[in-house]
Amino acid sequence: MSSDENTTASDEMKRKFREALDKKNAQHREGEQHLDGDSAVHGTHGAITKREFRRKSG
Repeated sequence: MSSDENTTASDEMKRKFREALDKKNAQHREGEQHLDGDSAVHGTHGAITKREFRRKSG
């Protein structure tokens, strides 16, 4: 194999990966954004303190 054939194969591989990436990104952008939807989170809980258990010393 000559170096010219290696660069051609390398360029071909890069092109295939680029096409696959473009296809993946195009599918990712097709989804709905749900900007007008309601969030599942409506409120937060108050501060939750961790209970502390101690042994009796006496």
